[in-house]
Amino acid sequence: MSTTGMSWQDDEVIVGVDTHQRTHHAVALDHTGGVIADQEFPASQAGDNALLAWAQTLGTIGAIGIESTGSYGAGLTRTALAGGHEVIEVNRPAKAVRARAGKSDPIDAESAARAVLAGTATARPKVSTGVVESIRTLNLARDGAVKSRTAALLQLRDLVTTAPNEIRDILLPLTAAARVSKAAALRPDPARLEEPAHAVRHALRTLARRVQYLEEQIADTDSALSALVKQTVPTLVAARQVGTQTAAALLICAGQNLDRFASEASFAKLTGAAPLPASSGKTHRVRLNRGGDRQANKALHLVAVGRLRSDPRTREYAKRRRAQGLSTPDILRCLKRALVRESFSALKTDLLRA
Repeated sequence: MSTTGMSWQDDEVIVGVDTHQRTHHAVALDHTGGVIADQEFPASQAGDNALLAWAQTLGTIGAIGIESTGSYGAGLTRTALAGGHEVIEVNRPAKAVRARAGKSDPIDAESAARAVLAGTATARPKVSTGVVESIRTLNLARDGAVKSRTAALLQLRDLVTTAPNEIRDILLPLTAAARVSKAAALRPDPARLEEPAHAVRHALRTLARRVQYLEEQIADTDSALSALVKQTVPTLVAARQVGTQTAAALLICAGQNLDRFASEASFAKLTGAAPLPASSGKTHRVRLNRGGDRQANKALHLVAVGRLRSDPRTREYAKRRRAQGLSTPDILRCLKRALVRESFSALKTDLLRA
Protein backbone atom coordinates (compact mmCIF):
# COMPACT_ATOMS: atom_id res chain seq x y z
CA MET A 1 0.00 0.00 0.00
CA SER A 2 2.80 2.39 -0.75
CA THR A 3 3.56 5.10 -3.23
CA THR A 4 6.65 5.00 -5.38
CA GLY A 5 9.81 6.65 -4.09
CA MET A 6 9.57 10.44 -4.15
CA SER A 7 12.23 12.98 -5.01
CA TRP A 8 11.57 16.50 -3.82
CA GLN A 9 12.12 19.65 -5.90
CA ASP A 10 13.67 22.79 -4.46
CA ASP A 11 10.41 24.75 -4.59
CA GLU A 12 8.27 21.99 -3.06
CA VAL A 13 6.89 22.05 0.46
CA ILE A 14 5.86 19.01 2.46
CA VAL A 15 2.91 19.59 4.75
CA GLY A 16 2.13 17.60 7.88
CA VAL A 17 -1.24 17.88 9.58
CA ASP A 18 -2.22 16.91 13.12
CA THR A 19 -6.00 16.45 12.92
CA HIS A 20 -8.66 16.90 15.57
CA GLN A 21 -12.44 17.07 15.62
CA ARG A 22 -12.61 20.89 15.64
CA THR A 23 -9.16 22.07 14.55
CA HIS A 24 -6.23 20.96 12.38
CA HIS A 25 -2.65 22.08 12.91
CA ALA A 26 -0.39 22.19 9.86
CA VAL A 27 3.40 22.46 9.58
CA ALA A 28 5.22 23.04 6.29
CA LEU A 29 8.79 21.86 5.64
CA ASP A 30 11.10 22.67 2.74
CA HIS A 31 12.82 19.92 0.75
CA THR A 32 15.76 19.92 3.18
CA GLY A 33 13.58 19.44 6.26
CA GLY A 34 13.60 23.01 7.51
CA VAL A 35 10.41 24.30 9.10
CA ILE A 36 8.91 27.07 6.97
CA ALA A 37 5.73 27.86 8.89
CA ASP A 38 2.95 26.36 10.99
CA GLN A 39 -0.64 27.41 11.56
CA GLU A 40 -3.93 26.16 13.02
CA PHE A 41 -7.13 25.95 10.97
CA PRO A 42 -10.74 25.11 11.84
CA ALA A 43 -11.84 21.59 10.90
CA SER A 44 -14.45 22.63 8.36
CA GLN A 45 -14.76 22.94 4.61
CA ALA A 46 -13.71 26.57 4.79
CA GLY A 47 -10.83 25.67 7.10
CA ASP A 48 -9.66 22.88 4.78
CA ASN A 49 -9.69 25.24 1.80
CA ALA A 50 -7.79 27.84 3.84
CA LEU A 51 -5.16 25.26 4.87
CA LEU A 52 -4.49 24.27 1.26
CA ALA A 53 -4.42 27.90 0.12
CA TRP A 54 -1.95 28.72 2.94
CA ALA A 55 0.31 25.85 1.92
CA GLN A 56 0.28 26.95 -1.72
CA THR A 57 1.51 30.42 -0.75
CA LEU A 58 4.64 28.75 0.68
CA GLY A 59 5.54 26.86 -2.50
CA THR A 60 4.42 23.94 -4.62
CA ILE A 61 2.80 21.28 -2.47
CA GLY A 62 4.82 18.09 -2.92
CA ALA A 63 2.73 15.95 -0.56
CA ILE A 64 0.49 16.28 2.46
CA GLY A 65 0.89 13.89 5.38
CA ILE A 66 -2.38 13.63 7.31
CA GLU A 67 -3.07 11.76 10.52
CA SER A 68 -6.34 9.84 10.93
CA THR A 69 -7.44 10.06 7.28
CA GLY A 70 -10.42 7.82 8.07
CA SER A 71 -11.71 9.82 11.02
CA TYR A 72 -10.67 13.35 12.10
CA GLY A 73 -8.80 13.93 8.85
CA ALA A 74 -11.44 12.48 6.51
CA GLY A 75 -12.80 15.84 5.36
CA LEU A 76 -9.36 17.34 4.75
CA THR A 77 -8.30 14.19 2.90
CA ARG A 78 -11.31 14.42 0.56
CA THR A 79 -10.65 18.12 -0.09
CA ALA A 80 -6.94 17.58 -0.75
CA LEU A 81 -7.52 14.65 -3.10
CA ALA A 82 -10.21 16.61 -4.96
CA GLY A 83 -7.62 19.37 -5.42
CA GLY A 84 -5.21 16.94 -7.04
CA HIS A 85 -2.71 16.84 -4.18
CA GLU A 86 -0.67 13.79 -3.13
CA VAL A 87 -1.98 12.67 0.26
CA ILE A 88 -0.05 10.27 2.50
CA GLU A 89 -1.59 8.57 5.52
CA VAL A 90 0.57 9.05 8.61
CA ASN A 91 0.36 7.08 11.85
CA ARG A 92 0.36 8.95 15.12
CA PRO A 93 3.85 9.14 16.71
CA ALA A 94 4.81 6.17 18.84
CA LYS A 95 4.77 6.58 22.62
CA ALA A 96 8.55 6.31 22.73
CA VAL A 97 8.90 9.19 20.27
CA ARG A 98 6.42 11.30 22.22
CA ALA A 99 8.23 10.58 25.46
CA ARG A 100 11.47 11.78 23.91
CA ALA A 101 10.22 14.73 21.84
CA GLY A 102 7.19 15.84 23.84
CA LYS A 103 3.58 16.20 22.76
CA SER A 104 1.84 19.16 21.16
CA ASP A 105 -0.09 19.84 17.99
CA PRO A 106 2.85 21.55 16.21
CA ILE A 107 5.21 18.72 17.24
CA ASP A 108 2.80 16.05 15.95
CA ALA A 109 2.22 17.95 12.69
CA GLU A 110 5.95 18.35 12.15
CA SER A 111 6.44 14.65 12.88
CA ALA A 112 3.85 13.82 10.19
CA ALA A 113 5.61 16.03 7.65
CA ARG A 114 9.01 14.50 8.46
CA ALA A 115 7.62 10.98 8.09
CA VAL A 116 6.55 11.88 4.54
CA LEU A 117 9.82 13.64 3.76
CA ALA A 118 11.89 10.67 4.99
CA GLY A 119 9.73 8.14 3.16
CA THR A 120 8.78 6.23 6.32
CA ALA A 121 5.12 7.08 5.67
CA THR A 122 4.04 5.97 2.21
CA ALA A 123 0.49 4.59 2.54
CA ARG A 124 -2.20 6.17 0.42
CA PRO A 125 -5.55 6.76 2.10
CA LYS A 126 -8.81 5.20 1.01
CA VAL A 127 -10.97 7.19 -1.37
CA SER A 128 -14.20 7.98 0.49
CA THR A 129 -16.29 9.45 -2.32
CA GLY A 130 -17.60 6.27 -3.93
CA VAL A 131 -19.99 3.40 -3.35
CA VAL A 132 -17.60 1.63 -0.96
CA GLU A 133 -17.98 4.53 1.48
CA SER A 134 -21.76 4.17 1.22
CA ILE A 135 -21.46 0.48 2.05
CA ARG A 136 -19.17 1.26 4.99
CA THR A 137 -21.63 3.79 6.38
CA LEU A 138 -24.61 1.44 6.10
CA ASN A 139 -22.60 -1.40 7.62
CA LEU A 140 -21.61 0.84 10.53
CA ALA A 141 -25.28 1.57 11.27
CA ARG A 142 -26.12 -2.13 11.03
CA ASP A 143 -23.34 -3.17 13.39
CA GLY A 144 -24.54 -0.63 15.95
CA ALA A 145 -28.10 -1.92 15.73
CA VAL A 146 -26.95 -5.54 16.09
CA LYS A 147 -24.90 -4.74 19.20
CA SER A 148 -27.80 -2.81 20.73
CA ARG A 149 -30.22 -5.66 19.99
CA THR A 150 -27.87 -8.15 21.64
CA ALA A 151 -27.60 -5.93 24.72
CA ALA A 152 -31.39 -5.56 24.92
CA LEU A 153 -31.94 -9.32 24.56
CA LEU A 154 -29.46 -10.03 27.35
CA GLN A 155 -31.15 -7.48 29.61
CA LEU A 156 -34.52 -9.02 28.80
CA ARG A 157 -33.26 -12.51 29.63
CA ASP A 158 -31.73 -11.39 32.92
CA LEU A 159 -34.84 -9.50 33.92
CA VAL A 160 -37.01 -12.53 33.22
CA THR A 161 -34.71 -14.62 35.43
CA THR A 162 -35.31 -12.37 38.42
CA ALA A 163 -38.93 -11.48 37.68
CA PRO A 164 -41.81 -12.40 40.01
CA ASN A 165 -42.83 -16.04 39.59
CA GLU A 166 -46.12 -15.32 37.80
CA ILE A 167 -44.15 -13.52 35.05
CA ARG A 168 -41.06 -15.72 35.12
CA ASP A 169 -43.01 -18.96 34.76
CA ILE A 170 -44.69 -17.65 31.58
CA LEU A 171 -41.68 -16.14 29.80
CA LEU A 172 -38.74 -18.32 30.82
CA PRO A 173 -39.73 -21.50 28.90
CA LEU A 174 -40.22 -19.58 25.63
CA THR A 175 -37.71 -19.21 22.81
CA ALA A 176 -36.00 -15.83 22.47
CA ALA A 177 -38.30 -14.72 19.62
CA ALA A 178 -41.47 -15.89 21.39
CA ARG A 179 -40.32 -14.25 24.63
CA VAL A 180 -39.87 -10.92 22.84
CA SER A 181 -43.35 -11.13 21.28
CA LYS A 182 -44.97 -12.08 24.58
CA ALA A 183 -43.11 -9.40 26.56
CA ALA A 184 -43.98 -6.71 24.01
CA ALA A 185 -47.67 -7.42 24.62
CA LEU A 186 -47.50 -7.08 28.43
CA ARG A 187 -49.85 -4.51 29.94
CA PRO A 188 -48.53 -2.95 33.15
CA ASP A 189 -50.81 -0.68 35.17
CA PRO A 190 -49.27 2.83 35.08
CA ALA A 191 -50.96 3.64 38.37
CA ARG A 192 -49.33 0.70 40.16
CA LEU A 193 -45.67 1.02 39.11
CA GLU A 194 -44.64 1.14 42.74
CA GLU A 195 -45.40 -2.58 42.77
CA PRO A 196 -42.42 -4.63 41.45
CA ALA A 197 -44.64 -6.88 39.33
CA HIS A 198 -45.98 -3.95 37.30
CA ALA A 199 -42.55 -2.25 37.15
CA VAL A 200 -41.09 -5.48 35.76
CA ARG A 201 -43.88 -5.72 33.17
CA HIS A 202 -43.16 -2.14 32.10
CA ALA A 203 -39.40 -2.77 31.81
CA LEU A 204 -39.91 -6.04 29.91
CA ARG A 205 -42.29 -4.41 27.46
CA THR A 206 -39.83 -1.54 26.91
CA LEU A 207 -36.95 -3.92 26.22
CA ALA A 208 -39.02 -6.16 23.96
CA ARG A 209 -40.26 -3.26 21.86
CA ARG A 210 -36.70 -1.95 21.64
CA VAL A 211 -35.63 -5.33 20.27
CA GLN A 212 -38.46 -5.28 17.72
CA TYR A 213 -37.55 -1.77 16.59
CA LEU A 214 -33.88 -2.69 16.21
CA GLU A 215 -34.80 -5.80 14.24
CA GLU A 216 -36.74 -3.61 11.82
CA GLN A 217 -33.69 -1.36 11.45
CA ILE A 218 -31.40 -4.33 10.84
CA ALA A 219 -33.73 -5.83 8.24
CA ASP A 220 -34.07 -2.48 6.44
CA THR A 221 -30.29 -1.93 6.40
CA ASP A 222 -29.65 -5.53 5.32
CA SER A 223 -31.90 -5.02 2.32
CA ALA A 224 -30.08 -1.84 1.28
CA LEU A 225 -26.66 -3.41 1.88
CA SER A 226 -27.49 -6.55 -0.06
CA ALA A 227 -28.52 -4.56 -3.12
CA LEU A 228 -25.44 -2.32 -3.02
CA VAL A 229 -22.95 -5.14 -2.42
CA LYS A 230 -24.38 -7.35 -5.19
CA GLN A 231 -24.32 -4.41 -7.57
CA THR A 232 -20.75 -3.43 -6.65
CA VAL A 233 -18.96 -6.80 -6.34
CA PRO A 234 -21.06 -9.47 -8.10
CA THR A 235 -18.03 -11.69 -8.76
CA LEU A 236 -17.05 -11.73 -5.08
CA VAL A 237 -20.61 -12.40 -3.86
CA ALA A 238 -20.95 -15.28 -6.33
CA ALA A 239 -18.04 -17.13 -4.70
CA ARG A 240 -18.82 -20.13 -2.49
CA GLN A 241 -19.67 -19.26 1.16
CA VAL A 242 -19.35 -15.51 0.52
CA GLY A 243 -22.46 -13.62 1.64
CA THR A 244 -23.37 -9.97 1.87
CA GLN A 245 -21.70 -9.33 5.23
CA THR A 246 -18.52 -11.19 4.27
CA ALA A 247 -18.23 -9.36 0.97
CA ALA A 248 -18.95 -6.03 2.65
CA ALA A 249 -16.19 -6.58 5.24
CA LEU A 250 -13.61 -7.40 2.55
CA LEU A 251 -14.76 -4.52 0.34
CA ILE A 252 -14.61 -2.01 3.19
CA CYS A 253 -11.13 -3.22 4.10
CA ALA A 254 -9.89 -2.91 0.51
CA GLY A 255 -11.48 0.47 -0.20
CA GLN A 256 -12.51 2.02 -3.50
CA ASN A 257 -8.98 2.61 -4.82
CA LEU A 258 -7.38 -0.82 -5.12
CA ASP A 259 -4.43 0.72 -6.94
CA ARG A 260 -3.05 1.78 -3.53
CA PHE A 261 -2.03 -1.88 -3.04
CA ALA A 262 1.29 -2.88 -4.55
CA SER A 263 0.06 -6.47 -4.83
CA GLU A 264 -2.41 -8.93 -3.34
CA ALA A 265 0.28 -9.70 -0.77
CA SER A 266 -0.24 -6.18 0.58
CA PHE A 267 -3.96 -6.91 0.90
CA ALA A 268 -3.13 -10.15 2.71
CA LYS A 269 -1.08 -8.20 5.23
CA LEU A 270 -3.86 -5.67 5.72
CA THR A 271 -6.37 -8.45 6.43
CA GLY A 272 -4.03 -10.19 8.86
CA ALA A 273 -3.85 -13.26 6.61
CA ALA A 274 -0.16 -12.94 5.77
CA PRO A 275 1.78 -15.47 7.90
CA LEU A 276 4.54 -14.18 10.14
CA PRO A 277 7.89 -15.99 10.47
CA ALA A 278 8.38 -17.64 13.87
CA SER A 279 11.58 -19.59 13.31
CA SER A 280 14.38 -20.14 15.78
CA GLY A 281 17.46 -22.30 15.42
CA LYS A 282 16.56 -25.56 13.71
CA THR A 283 12.84 -24.83 13.96
CA HIS A 284 11.38 -23.29 10.82
CA ARG A 285 7.74 -22.29 10.99
CA VAL A 286 5.29 -19.42 10.59
CA ARG A 287 2.56 -18.30 12.94
CA LEU A 288 -0.83 -16.64 12.78
CA ASN A 289 -0.84 -12.89 12.16
CA ARG A 290 -2.95 -11.18 14.85
CA GLY A 291 -2.71 -7.75 13.24
CA GLY A 292 -4.56 -6.15 10.36
CA ASP A 293 -8.27 -5.52 9.89
CA ARG A 294 -9.92 -7.98 12.28
CA GLN A 295 -13.36 -7.70 10.68
CA ALA A 296 -11.93 -8.69 7.30
CA ASN A 297 -9.92 -11.45 8.97
CA LYS A 298 -13.09 -12.73 10.65
CA ALA A 299 -14.85 -12.75 7.28
CA LEU A 300 -12.04 -14.82 5.75
CA HIS A 301 -12.15 -17.21 8.71
CA LEU A 302 -15.90 -17.77 8.35
CA VAL A 303 -15.55 -18.50 4.63
CA ALA A 304 -12.68 -20.93 5.29
CA VAL A 305 -14.62 -22.77 8.01
CA GLY A 306 -17.72 -22.90 5.81
CA ARG A 307 -15.80 -24.38 2.90
CA LEU A 308 -14.13 -26.95 5.15
CA ARG A 309 -17.59 -28.18 6.05
CA SER A 310 -19.29 -28.13 2.66
CA ASP A 311 -16.82 -27.81 -0.24
CA PRO A 312 -15.43 -31.15 -1.50
CA ARG A 313 -12.30 -29.55 -2.98
CA THR A 314 -11.48 -27.77 0.28
CA ARG A 315 -12.08 -30.94 2.29
CA GLU A 316 -9.75 -32.88 0.00
CA TYR A 317 -7.11 -30.16 0.36
CA ALA A 318 -7.41 -30.28 4.15
CA LYS A 319 -7.06 -34.08 4.10
CA ARG A 320 -3.90 -33.84 2.01
CA ARG A 321 -2.38 -31.16 4.24
CA ARG A 322 -3.16 -33.12 7.43
CA ALA A 323 -1.27 -36.05 5.93
CA GLN A 324 1.69 -33.68 5.58
CA GLY A 325 1.54 -32.94 9.32
CA LEU A 326 -0.35 -29.65 9.38
CA SER A 327 -2.79 -28.94 12.19
CA THR A 328 -6.28 -27.55 11.65
CA PRO A 329 -5.22 -23.97 12.62
CA ASP A 330 -2.35 -24.22 10.11
CA ILE A 331 -4.74 -25.41 7.41
CA LEU A 332 -7.13 -22.56 8.16
CA ARG A 333 -4.25 -20.12 7.91
CA CYS A 334 -3.33 -21.50 4.50
CA LEU A 335 -6.94 -21.38 3.36
CA LYS A 336 -7.33 -17.77 4.48
CA ARG A 337 -4.23 -16.80 2.52
CA ALA A 338 -5.61 -18.50 -0.57
CA LEU A 339 -8.97 -16.77 -0.03
CA VAL A 340 -7.20 -13.40 -0.01
CA ARG A 341 -5.78 -14.17 -3.45
CA GLU A 342 -9.21 -15.20 -4.71
CA SER A 343 -10.99 -12.23 -3.12
CA PHE A 344 -8.45 -9.67 -4.34
CA SER A 345 -8.80 -10.93 -7.88
CA ALA A 346 -12.60 -10.71 -7.65
CA LEU A 347 -12.42 -7.21 -6.17
CA LYS A 348 -10.14 -6.05 -8.98
CA THR A 349 -12.49 -7.50 -11.57
CA ASP A 350 -15.54 -5.82 -10.05
CA LEU A 351 -14.10 -2.45 -9.03
CA LEU A 352 -12.15 -1.90 -12.24
CA ARG A 353 -15.28 -2.79 -14.21
CA ALA A 354 -17.21 -0.17 -12.24
